[in-house]
Amino acid sequence: MGILEQLISAASQGVKARSQQVPLVELEARLGERDHDRPFQEALTRPGMSLICEYKRKSPSAGPIAPGVELPDQVKAYEQGGAAALSVLTDETHFDGDLADLAAARAACSLPILRKDFVVDQYQLFEAAVNGADAVLLIVAVLDDDRLRDYQLLATELDLDCLVEVHDEAELERAVETGAEVIGINNRNLDTGVVDIQTTYDLITDVPTGTTVVSESGITNREELIELERVGVDAALIGESLMRSDDPAEMVRLLAGMSDATSEHFLP
Repeated sequence: MGILEQLISAASQGVKARSQQVPLVELEARLGERDHDRPFQEALTRPGMSLICEYKRKSPSAGPIAPGVELPDQVKAYEQGGAAALSVLTDETHFDGDLADLAAARAACSLPILRKDFVVDQYQLFEAAVNGADAVLLIVAVLDDDRLRDYQLLATELDLDCLVEVHDEAELERAVETGAEVIGINNRNLDTGVVDIQTTYDLITDVPTGTTVVSESGITNREELIELERVGVDAALIGESLMRSDDPAEMVRLLAGMSDATSEHFLP
């Protein structure tokens, strides 16, 4: 079983277990408790390159990333540095995440929050909505066209934005055909783990005008962000390097071009 299949399987098992503990009807009843004033897509389209800064404890490829780095401190640093939005991994099995991290992040900062997980069931959208997320990740490689379209419509009803993730031309075409407004181009091949930022440059020419574009994975310095912005990328999602940084606030400022440091500085 490949890594993507393992991730999908774990997500499906997680949904099954959680939905038995907290039925969908209970989540629906909690929708009225939501406090939503943090538009995710809007944050990505402000002038200049917007940064989506990620909190994740580990990954299948890297293992534990930054032991001892607490979520409240990290997300506060991201906000202080000038991040536009926050990405929080909630997958438990492979990323050591937790749904409770969404509420903790929301309490610690005022940034819009993306729930980053492997969405395989509509139940997860309701979970995201009631636990503090402003947006959800929908991975085209994981979903068929019907679910991809239906989940985007449901997300709209739940006042959630969608980051629709693609990795190749075929997935981009499906994202566009199903109405994606925010398209994330993942430079990482989820099957092999190989990262190549050229993926963004290869695909962005076929993204319809007016679509918000996010480049994900493999971005290591300010020069790359400048070039990505030049070709039409609106935002970049950066995680592991920021998690490993001794000064994440300054690192965000550096990447955003708001630091006194020179643009020759590279992420560790």
